[in-house]
Amino acid sequence: MDIGASAMLALVYKFCYLGGMLSVDGDADAAVETSIRIGWNKFRQLVPLLTNKDVPLIMRGRLYSSCVRSSMLHGSETWPVRKENVMALQ
Repeated sequence: MDIGASAMLALVYKFCYLGGMLSVDGDADAAVETSIRIGWNKFRQLVPLLTNKDVPLIMRGRLYSSCVRSSMLHGSETWPVRKENVMALQ
């Protein structure tokens, strides 16, 4: 798309803005997929602590909730979520 002054913009169907994925159709599928990927990456970083038997179970649960779950759900208040998206996040 030509916007004048020798500048061109590419037409895309989804893009990352402030860490969240936005799509042209306005649904949350791209954001949910990105969020799940971020959660798995955070989980993989914390596997040594989450599987350590020397760390109390209650502490591992708090670590999971505060790091993994919060990184997955960051910004989800603004998503137009469908039932399929909720099932994927669970």
